[in-house]
Amino acid sequence: MGELVQTALEFPAVLFTFALLVVLVFWVLVVTGVVGLDDGELLSVPVAAAVSLFVAVAWFVTLAGTALFTGGLARTAALAVALAGGWLSARLLLTAVRKALPAVTAPSRTDFVGRTCVLRTSTVTRDFGQAEVHAEDGSSAVIQVRQTGTDTFRAGGTALIFDYDAEGEFFWVMPYEGEL
Repeated sequence: MGELVQTALEFPAVLFTFALLVVLVFWVLVVTGVVGLDDGELLSVPVAAAVSLFVAVAWFVTLAGTALFTGGLARTAALAVALAGGWLSARLLLTAVRKALPAVTAPSRTDFVGRTCVLRTSTVTRDFGQAEVHAEDGSSAVIQVRQTGTDTFRAGGTALIFDYDAEGEFFWVMPYEGEL
């Protein structure tokens, strides 16, 4: 154990030893809930994960280089290999993770088009109306709705959302009787 600590505190491993300690403290804080991961993304993966992977691989390569080589030039070369190896391994793994994870798209108001809604106002006209709609994730939203004709709508009734007017920021609805 003493040899490991001594090797970790020699050049070039010492450069990444302290970085690895910072990464470990960060992940302990993440696990305990003190710090979150919402600080940005790199290839659809949190930046903290990418940096952590880079530091871990670079530390291991410099540790191996420090243990294997005694000359200053060879150890400097090990540092260069560690930087390249850390970057390459982080890049390859993050690309694989990105391909394995489903693409997350930002929610849009047009996601409600084609869904049914429950009317919350006593009537719906060309200028007035509100309804409650449920999103794919189970959340609900109260939306502004309008109709194109003279259909009769009542509070608590069901309507089908068939279009979204981005300029007026409302949804067009039509009566909906039930499952077809």
